[in-house]
Amino acid sequence: MSTWIAIGVTALGCYGVKLVGLLVPAGALERPLVRRLAALLPVALLAALTAQQTFGDGHELVLDARVAGVAAAAVALVLRAPFLLVVAAAVVVTAGVRALGG
Repeated sequence: MSTWIAIGVTALGCYGVKLVGLLVPAGALERPLVRRLAALLPVALLAALTAQQTFGDGHELVLDARVAGVAAAAVALVLRAPFLLVVAAAVVVTAGVRALGG
């Protein structure tokens, strides 16, 4: 039964957040600071998710082949490579390091 309570509370919480978002005046959303933060928030969340998935394993810091793959992707991005090439570089480097036992 506790699972259904958690589902209900989560559903109500999501509805509440959406309702609060609809009640915000339009003038507040047009401010330059709010627009800048709204543009940067998805990038920050994606970076945090990538870092957590790359360097974290439960409660431990992990440095393995994924780090080399992210580094290869970063280098490809700095060199302004196309997105598919960035992903391919990350995959190839990660697989290569794992194959070598890293």
